[in-house]
Amino acid sequence: MITPLPAIDVPSPARTVIQLLEDAGFEAWCVGGFVRDAVMGRPAHDVDLASNASWQQLKALCDSAGIPVREIGVKHGTLTVLLEGEALEVTTYRIDGAYSDGRHPDQVSAARNIEEDLKRRDFTINAMAYHPERGLLDPFGGQRDIEAGVIRTVGNPRERFREDALRILRACRFVSQLGFQMDEATFQAALSQKSLLGGVAVERVRDEMERFLLGAHVHDALLGTVDILAFPFPELVAMKGCQQHTPYHIYDVLEHTAWAVQNIAADPILRWTMLFHDMGKPGAKFEGPDGISHFYGHAKISVTLAAAVMERLGFSNHRQAQILALVKRHDDVIEPQRRPVRRALSRLEGNPELFRKLCAVKKADASAQAPQCAPRMQLANQLVQVMEAVLAEGEAFSLKSLAANGRDAMDAGIPQGPAVGEALSAALEAVIEGALPNQREELLAFLQNWAIGR
Repeated sequence: MITPLPAIDVPSPARTVIQLLEDAGFEAWCVGGFVRDAVMGRPAHDVDLASNASWQQLKALCDSAGIPVREIGVKHGTLTVLLEGEALEVTTYRIDGAYSDGRHPDQVSAARNIEEDLKRRDFTINAMAYHPERGLLDPFGGQRDIEAGVIRTVGNPRERFREDALRILRACRFVSQLGFQMDEATFQAALSQKSLLGGVAVERVRDEMERFLLGAHVHDALLGTVDILAFPFPELVAMKGCQQHTPYHIYDVLEHTAWAVQNIAADPILRWTMLFHDMGKPGAKFEGPDGISHFYGHAKISVTLAAAVMERLGFSNHRQAQILALVKRHDDVIEPQRRPVRRALSRLEGNPELFRKLCAVKKADASAQAPQCAPRMQLANQLVQVMEAVLAEGEAFSLKSLAANGRDAMDAGIPQGPAVGEALSAALEAVIEGALPNQREELLAFLQNWAIGR
């Protein structure tokens, strides 16, 4: 069924390839996320095309027209066309066979028409096609589901998820990105088949979860899909319903976390940090005689849990180090004065950008607490201002910023080896505390005295 729709602005490279194919007697349609986003009125980029031409036929047409191509994905019928500085993927209409590995079809055969090709796709909102002249082709009600804010599979949801279990997380991700909800059949299929995610490569789980965390509606999505996410992330289970009976909180640990994730910039480091920052609270929780909840040492447990999650999902060492530092320090009390800020910078290995991220974490954490904690957000802003003053004045807060180095320490009589680092660390400590100016002559005298007193 072709549905009336205001004209979609199809980028010039896609129009050129459609015309090239149709002048040769073939047909082509815009498909995928471009069509979905255009129907929703969102900025639409990265056009994909589907055509009844084989990739070899399209390549011959492009060769004749002097248009370069890349034979990437030709095993599955996809040719990449390079035009006007863009890479345009064109895929032959296809029907997927059985998915014995839960990811790739065992075999791919040519489909007779665009409707058959759309039938193999995951969700109705992704199973629409658009042609600049023929309009919107919507055989499975994708436009209707967009209007209703619904994520629904094409056909039987259990079959779609058995074909590729990652679609379970993709459904959750669309809830987060678009603010939609899964229809009941899709949700129940995802919930009952979440164990299929155990067969998905950890890298795919990590990347899909990161897209989920970066969504504009992540708060609602995290609360609404936590029982599905609990299979790849069982650490979330204990957070659900873990009440925080304190004057500083109005949500349980999970909802507090969901708001904290929502209220911080859509940066991967920051959003993973907020997901992890209070993960240790259920393990640390106890209640005093007055019924007040306490979570002493929860940051340390959160670090342990976050490290385990990131290790099993294959995070890079650099990303792990940043996130763990932020989780570890998220609850540190830092007065908005130069000495405490210098000390906090030192604990973050003298990284001003990481300190800015820590302040953003503190601000988001406070935003998800009781209203009386709102002044903590202003405190986080003040900490950034103090740090900027420390940087502007060139104050020392790391070994790199000391006016003396390892050679100076050895010249002062300290033997080469670990003692050099110990002496410089002691000097830095004195400078941070304001007991010693960051001037070379004073530092040399300090190092000489340190060497004598060893």
